[in-house]
Amino acid sequence: MERHRRRARRLWLGTLLLASLCFVLMIASPAHAQQEQRQPRQKTESPYFFVKSDDPSVDRLPLKGTAVDVKIAGVIADVRVTQTYRNEGTRPIEASYVFPGSTRAAVNGLTVRLAGRVVEAQIREKQQARQEYDSARQQGKTAALLEQHLPNVFQMKVANILPGDEVQVELRYNELLVPQAGSYQFVFPTVVGPRYNSPRSELSQAQWVSQPTLRAGEASGAAFSMKLAIDAPVAIGELRSLTHAIDVQRSDEDRRAHVVLNAAGESADNRDFVLDYRLSGEQIQSGLMLYPGQSPGAENFFLAMVQPPRSVPAESVSPRDYIFVVDISGSMHGFPLDTAKAMLERLLSGLRPSDTFNVLLFSGSSKMLSPHPVPASRANIEQALDVIRSYAGGGSTELIPALKRVYDEPKADKVSRTVVVVTDGYVTVEREAFELVRKNLSKANLFAFGIGSSVNRHLIEGLARAGMGEPFVITDPMQATREAARFRRMIESPVLTQVRARFEGLDVYDVEPRSLPDVLGERPVILFGKWRGQPKGRLVIEGQSAEGPWRQQFAVNASTLQPDAAALRSLWARHRIAALQDQESLQGGGELREQITALGLRYGLLTQYTSFIAVDQVVRNTAPADSTRVDQPLPLPKGVSELALGGQGAGSSADVPGTPEPETLGAVAVVLSMLAMLRRRARRNDTRRLTS
Repeated sequence: MERHRRRARRLWLGTLLLASLCFVLMIASPAHAQQEQRQPRQKTESPYFFVKSDDPSVDRLPLKGTAVDVKIAGVIADVRVTQTYRNEGTRPIEASYVFPGSTRAAVNGLTVRLAGRVVEAQIREKQQARQEYDSARQQGKTAALLEQHLPNVFQMKVANILPGDEVQVELRYNELLVPQAGSYQFVFPTVVGPRYNSPRSELSQAQWVSQPTLRAGEASGAAFSMKLAIDAPVAIGELRSLTHAIDVQRSDEDRRAHVVLNAAGESADNRDFVLDYRLSGEQIQSGLMLYPGQSPGAENFFLAMVQPPRSVPAESVSPRDYIFVVDISGSMHGFPLDTAKAMLERLLSGLRPSDTFNVLLFSGSSKMLSPHPVPASRANIEQALDVIRSYAGGGSTELIPALKRVYDEPKADKVSRTVVVVTDGYVTVEREAFELVRKNLSKANLFAFGIGSSVNRHLIEGLARAGMGEPFVITDPMQATREAARFRRMIESPVLTQVRARFEGLDVYDVEPRSLPDVLGERPVILFGKWRGQPKGRLVIEGQSAEGPWRQQFAVNASTLQPDAAALRSLWARHRIAALQDQESLQGGGELREQITALGLRYGLLTQYTSFIAVDQVVRNTAPADSTRVDQPLPLPKGVSELALGGQGAGSSADVPGTPEPETLGAVAVVLSMLAMLRRRARRNDTRRLTS
């Protein structure tokens, strides 16, 4: 009996030692990471916390204000953004500012105003623009360079801003507003969130990623203002912003509305500005718009926006399998992850008992909650929610390994699978992610939820486009219920399949998209293109709805001609460029780069291969070598924790502990379970021996 006790004691001590070792490793890992963070950081590694220099001669905050002027006529937004730079130091500076843009923006103009002079920027191939800018900077000329790093990330550089100078840089773009279920939305992003720079990314050495960031709650100090004018064909119904306090004035029987930010509100430049509005009668501006070129030989463009039929009843939908891929990294700590948990509860609760599901949690590593999909029973859903609620957010954001693991999961042959990705998108592996999703489109379609006050919309929209799904962006907890319901309506079934478009009597060419996808969730059919000859004939849209064949047609006549719709030229080119970008990320090759560059130069658009350069020919800085570069710091997006930057500021020793990776927690849980099991077994054996 004593021998059994000694054996049990040895098992107990061995298991306890193993558990203690796991805890030591779990605690030591963050400490090791903190030691690494205290090493000298390379400039291109990651964002870092801004520390203002003690040198009073250098103005470290040269951006003094951003003013946004938006005019919305029908479905087209015309946007002007004026950035004001002023040097309040005593040394000449070069200002560099990374800022976000709309993923649908066709940026087509840049103007610089300095000392009473106006300089219009020219579009150039990207490397040529950089050379012209560097040459002007070295000669002491004031110059501005606007570059696109991603479709939603731009960078402005302004060289040779002398002490006391004020430089105004105005960029212009157009955007198409596509209604969703009868509701229009205009979005103006204000801040680029800090990116986790994965070594797997092609952008791992991109300097713009290593941007200076202010501490949580610290305002940028730059003024921000916005005014919008909406001119609608019928009365405007509900108009609101869930992100900002606004003042609204209506006129002309509610067909016009003027919107400004409420000056008494909180800082406005640390989150996306989102404005939602509807037209009376819940209608959308459906129909055909033709723009005739304004000079001999000029191209003519058209836009068609056609409202599809209603969704089908839920009971007619076949069962599906869902995998929810949830980001629990450091940048999701707090509001984003709390909102994600609430939204997931609604998404999971909306599944039918005939559906199956699984959940993958990822940060630096990943953890699948079940080895195989489980039925969407109340017990299984509650068990999944209990596990999800236990995480607080911590670690890096390894999206690619998580997606690969999802696509490696086996599924039944006759079961359709939907992947739902939930993240703030603060990564630099967009191209790699799009390519991975497209290559696995035969295995599953994909819907993407971006959660946060300033999410990476380029990633969210690109994932959904590659996965033939739909993007959802939730900037406020109150939106979780509404967006979860919209997702439920959307996945029940496409409302229109086998969509085809043809023109009868009108000569059209260069039509985008080249093939029309299935229509989901009452989103309109959108068609761009060019036309020639006489404006006559008709457009016919056909498809298959749940109730049978569906058809709409629109006559081409004088009422469809819109001489003021010059923005269609830029919007068509922007749409064609986006299609080429998607193709390039899948197959690569220099041929597509050349096509994108040619389109950017021909239509005067900012792309990843073309830039705007403006040079004032007056030599103003006689000692340009004495200038210093200043990187304008960005505010941390509202609701984003400092864990997004590792919880450590430059020159600071304070660290915020993060949640251990899922694999570490899983290993500890297994060891503790073994420990408890062995202890119970030893007690039962002792009891049996004492009884006998």
